[in-house]
Amino acid sequence: MPAPGPLGPTAPASQQPTPSIRPAISASTEPVTPPALAPVSAADPGLRRILGGPTGLGTSSLSLARALKPPAPDPHMAVAPDPAPAPEPDQVPPASSVSASSVSSSEGPVVPGLYHHPVPEPDPARVEEVSRRIKRWAEDEVQLYPEEWEGQFDGFSVGRYMVACHPDAPGIDHLMLATRLMVAENALDDCYCEDHGGSPIGLGGRILLAHTTLDHLHTTPEYAPEWEESLGSDAPRRAYRSAMDYFVRAATPSQSDRYRHDMARLHMGYLAEAAWAQTEYVPEVWEYLAMRQFNNFRPCPTITDTVGGYELPADLHALPKMQRAIALAGNAATIVNDLYSYTKELDSPGLHLNLPVVIARREQLSERDAYLKAVEVHNQLMHAFEAAAAEVAAECPLPSVLRFLKGVATWVDGNHDWHRTNTYRYSLPDFW
Repeated sequence: MPAPGPLGPTAPASQQPTPSIRPAISASTEPVTPPALAPVSAADPGLRRILGGPTGLGTSSLSLARALKPPAPDPHMAVAPDPAPAPEPDQVPPASSVSASSVSSSEGPVVPGLYHHPVPEPDPARVEEVSRRIKRWAEDEVQLYPEEWEGQFDGFSVGRYMVACHPDAPGIDHLMLATRLMVAENALDDCYCEDHGGSPIGLGGRILLAHTTLDHLHTTPEYAPEWEESLGSDAPRRAYRSAMDYFVRAATPSQSDRYRHDMARLHMGYLAEAAWAQTEYVPEVWEYLAMRQFNNFRPCPTITDTVGGYELPADLHALPKMQRAIALAGNAATIVNDLYSYTKELDSPGLHLNLPVVIARREQLSERDAYLKAVEVHNQLMHAFEAAAAEVAAECPLPSVLRFLKGVATWVDGNHDWHRTNTYRYSLPDFW
């Protein structure tokens, strides 16, 4: 996962022609006949953007100006509430009762020239409640950080982050599924890979053992107790184990397995970056982009359906065109992290790889020109994502597909907004 910061997280190659989506539709759990569709409401710009597709000569066939009424959340979905002496309702106090200082955020500037979409201000009452619950979980349930890291944890502003990325979540318990996982992922990155004791040396062994908190070891009775004991041996493993326990109780088996698979991708990306650090290798730009497709935000937007209280069926998620759209979304979101964290990483000891640094080294450009080229790479990825999403929506206009694509796009926009507004952590270079 590209680390948003310590806690206290070339245009793509052309694809081979993708097989028809229609057989997958008939095999899914959704009705074969799509529901009646009407013009998109002007009040839904996010959906209009996804279904509208690209613009320009020859792209009119990709436009899908249709309305989407998301399916209602499954009332039987068993979302596990936070443990507490007495059950808490999945509600938050009125916004008027929330402390403004605890939910306000500085307005940071947008990277000049960056293609992005503004998002509404996250619901302050939800931000307040998610922030309260995640801190209680971090301190009381998983003992995530020592006292001296508390300010960094607060500065992470993960409550605002997740509320902005998942505005369709039915309630706080659903939002907490994403929030715990985000915090756990960043705890592992900080403690195993980055500046809270991380090192590339021996990283593979540490990550593999941590991954067994997500994808359990199945072994003999003689050795199982030692593995069980290891799950609480450090903060990242405690956080992974707890966050995943909550998630699997709320998700379907296929959603849980999807998340495990995406986390294996993430961990493989960590190992590639660590190998380059050990050998002091600066990758070619295309090699860096390949690594970033794995060391990537992908596990976060792909749980949008679980957090939203519905499911994108596994066969539809696995469609090659859907996978391409998901990959492009994750790649664009990850380059946003490279751009906003650029100055912070330059100030850290040693060489910290990010896209502007790699472009500067490999293409013999100035720091400014390399940064501006990285902005253009991001913009190409964003346009490619939107075109790919529109193509999937055109070929498979099922409610779960359209809502999932909208959820991924909303996550990408919320991720940018969090980077922009988190001036506690990020500042832009003086290139303009």
